[in-house]
Amino acid sequence: MSWASWTTAGVYTGRGGVLTVEGGIVTGDLTVHTTFADGEARVAVQYSGASDWFTMSGSPVPCPSEEESRELHDAVVEAVREGGGATVPRLPHPTV
Repeated sequence: MSWASWTTAGVYTGRGGVLTVEGGIVTGDLTVHTTFADGEARVAVQYSGASDWFTMSGSPVPCPSEEESRELHDAVVEAVREGGGATVPRLPHPTV
């Protein structure tokens, strides 16, 4: 079993914020956290410095490798910066 996690603090949302399952739209200074395990990635955000985490809408997503989970995390951070009610983006997967 492979496991990895990625965390980026101090990510400011673009206009329209991020859509979460529990809290609706959140805006402002966020921490983004991605956990990869068992072929899927789970993405959560929290207000930087707070204790409560919110599941980002669209999470979990299938993710076949640790490398792709890192790419997904980077794409999520960019989506958060863009705002517009951001959800977890889907990365294109190569055909085998």
